[in-house]
Amino acid sequence: MIGGWSSVAWVRATPVVFVLIWATGFIVARFGMPHAPPLSFLSVRYALSIACFLTWIVWAKVAWPQSRRQFLHLSVTGILMHAGYLGGVWVAVKAGMGSGLSSLVVGFQPVLTAIWLAYSLRGHDQPGISRRQWLGLLLGFVGLLMVVWRKLTLDTPLDHVTPANMACALTALLSITVGTLYQKRYVKPCDVRTANTVQLLAALLVTLPLALMETEPMRWNNELAGAMAWSVLGLTLGGSSLLYLLIQRGAAASVTSLMYLVPPTTAMMAWLLFGETITVATLVGTALTALGVSWVVRPSRH
Repeated sequence: MIGGWSSVAWVRATPVVFVLIWATGFIVARFGMPHAPPLSFLSVRYALSIACFLTWIVWAKVAWPQSRRQFLHLSVTGILMHAGYLGGVWVAVKAGMGSGLSSLVVGFQPVLTAIWLAYSLRGHDQPGISRRQWLGLLLGFVGLLMVVWRKLTLDTPLDHVTPANMACALTALLSITVGTLYQKRYVKPCDVRTANTVQLLAALLVTLPLALMETEPMRWNNELAGAMAWSVLGLTLGGSSLLYLLIQRGAAASVTSLMYLVPPTTAMMAWLLFGETITVATLVGTALTALGVSWVVRPSRH
């Protein structure tokens, strides 16, 4: 009985844990980005994560995917959701785009996902996006905009937004959106450790050649080492694994709506860690975002 309750409690807590971990991504960037070029940092992160997963797989004797097709699908999702998404965000921020604007651009993901699902399910005997969920998506985005608006006006002046860094941010947006939909459609359930390893290997093969073209050195210090350690242990082994499980278990629109909660959570963390100002608009926006997400993820009544 206790074991069953614990299992149910963990499943219910998974989205909360995911948001808390995923929100630390921009915190890590604040610590690590000044000391390393983005793609070199990500390449080291991928390599260390692969080493950790392989050790875990050998110790636990975990089975690998059974077919070449599954390896191919996992590789595609790895290129999109690791190399494309993370590479796009980190390069955009390194090139001068503030965290507020980059998080706002990526914040369009739930809307794009809902639009695609509504279009693809049209004319099929499957439930599409309900009116309540559309309202939840809209409310969540309004709340997101309220949270990051101060950062847009203070941290990212217009001369820091260039066609190049905007293209990188849009690449990240498209990559995480397409990657989420692709994984939900084509990737069959398999062990999250082996799935992540295949995804990271594919991401490393794409990212490493580009990283070798970077001229800035990695300047190792306590901040960079700490950022790397959390990126591997928290964000990749923890956050990416939870995202994989959430996509496999839930509806794509519901899962991606959780991304709305990331910028407000990041703002709260920045207030606690760095003393960044929390305004009334931030608090109201956070409440609206949480309400909007609740409308999206709440099961429909038939």
